[in-house]
Amino acid sequence: MALSGLEIYKLLPKTNCKECGFPTCLAFAMQLAAKKTALDKCVRVSEEARQALEGAAQPPIKLVTIGGGQDNKLEIGNETVLFRHEETFYHPSGVGLLLEDTLPDKEFKERTAKISRLTFQRVGQTISVNLIALKNSSKDAAKFSSKAALLAASTELNIILMSDNPKALIAALEALKGRRPLIYAANKKNYEEFGRIAKQFNAPLAVLGESLDELAELTQKLKALGVEEMVLDSGEKQLSAKIADSVNMRRLALKKTYRPLGYPTIAFTNYQKDPFREALMAVSYITRYINVVIMNNFDSWAILPALTARQDIYTDPQKPVQVEPKVYEIGTVSKKSPVVVTTNFSITYYTVAGEVESSKMPCYIIACDCEGMSVLTAWAAEKFTPEKITDTLKGCGITQLVSHKDIIIPGYVAMMSGKLEDLSGYKVIVGPKEAAGLPSFLKSLS
Repeated sequence: MALSGLEIYKLLPKTNCKECGFPTCLAFAMQLAAKKTALDKCVRVSEEARQALEGAAQPPIKLVTIGGGQDNKLEIGNETVLFRHEETFYHPSGVGLLLEDTLPDKEFKERTAKISRLTFQRVGQTISVNLIALKNSSKDAAKFSSKAALLAASTELNIILMSDNPKALIAALEALKGRRPLIYAANKKNYEEFGRIAKQFNAPLAVLGESLDELAELTQKLKALGVEEMVLDSGEKQLSAKIADSVNMRRLALKKTYRPLGYPTIAFTNYQKDPFREALMAVSYITRYINVVIMNNFDSWAILPALTARQDIYTDPQKPVQVEPKVYEIGTVSKKSPVVVTTNFSITYYTVAGEVESSKMPCYIIACDCEGMSVLTAWAAEKFTPEKITDTLKGCGITQLVSHKDIIIPGYVAMMSGKLEDLSGYKVIVGPKEAAGLPSFLKSLS
């Protein structure tokens, strides 16, 4: 855990020299604890105190970067809370697919292309897979490096190299220069050699152990060898045991500042014969702090739940996902097209837009600025009121787009229709309570 202001103050020279820009050493310590200034501002701090303070300032979970590109590199770890409502989670989990080097080149390229296309649009955001894990199933260094070269040439996704053969790893790393793949995996038998390889190629290293004690021992040995960026795997276990390991590592790192386990984690679903179970496992892992999840099933329906769970968990709970408040056109609209009024909460807007599209009725949708709240929440918080809607109607330009003065409001806020008509001068039509009722409702108006 981070040091408090008083704990930092005890390590400072207590001269109140003001050279740091603060009136007292205590004031400086309080600002340092709040991360509003830097330790370098204090020119009189002793080397011993500097080391203690810099060590305490390190994040409880190490930030690890997979990939060498600026645009698509994957950063994992560096989280500071157990629960997202305490603050937020900052570095979304990586989701990837497994490929084996025994596949024929043609099939290998086809699967690589399919993985690269696993991109979806949800509530106005793009979600996609991040990784391809290349497994050295052939045990052949030449095949492994050849497939690594194919990946380098055919995809921008980040790469995990899975092999217990040091020569195969080195050959593949040579083929992936500049891509900074994750090396999988060092264990109690090979950690020295794998550590040297990771250091030589400046690549992050996965560490595989059968228990948390074994993992902690291995990370300390690897750190002594100069390996800084590690990703932890507690081995293949039952789902409940794997989740227990992940939760315990997170708690020890955050609550006890236990540095040997203060690293991101990785897990494999390994359920090729049961894609439904595999999808369930992937979601479970993401919701329980696993930072990299590798799956086997290439079907988009199996991947989407994991990506959706990741998107929901790694959004700031204090900042609802919202669309720009404005008039949206659905279909080929005209002056006579209906006008639907809703809030600018992304899920609300895209649900309404989807139902309008399915109705095949061209329509205008006005997304009112309700600070990203849903209809009933915004109404209860007085963000979706007759006054707010009237102001939106006056300022959004809808009067230039349609020749009528009819608007459709959600059925859940039917009670505001009378006042809204008086304030706005529009005829208010009460629509269905749920968006699912919009297709039949819009057709009934024609």
